Amino acid sequence: MTTNLESDQAAVNAVPVQIVAAWAEQDSDAFARTFTPDGTMILPGVHRKGQDEIPAYMTTAIAGTLAHTRVTGAPIDLRFLTPDSAPVITKGGVLAPGERAIRAAWVVVRRTAAQPESTLEAATAHEQYSQVRIPVPLHSSFNGDQR
Repeated sequence: MTTNLESDQAAVNAVPVQIVAAWAEQDSDAFARTFTPDGTMILPGVHRKGQDEIPAYMTTAIAGTLAHTRVTGAPIDLRFLTPDSAPVITKGGVLAPGERAIRAAWVVVRRTAAQPESTLEAATAHEQYSQVRIPVPLHSSFNGDQR
């Protein structure tokens, strides 16, 4: 598959933006659609897999334990491992009032139109990027600073 580095970088960077937007709208289904069908979400004390478990958890959490939180996720680094996958480091996280941002790692993969279960609004009709998993956030140990 041929790639255009600049547009691919923009598409990969759009995934955390979609997460932030879905959280702000408290839309657990939109949040879950950013994951591949077998994607994994890991938050402190939480591990959910797939597009059934993730929205079910988020619906309950947004109304309860995560009710007064917000999500931020500004990409600060991304590198393509293959033309179709890239780990992304973001600054942000699930923040309660008064908390500061952390570093988080995401793995994002390209999905094609032949894989319709993965549709992202910001993507083209032919291919888009989806999040595979969010590993446990890399707290202040990432590069030793909190820029």
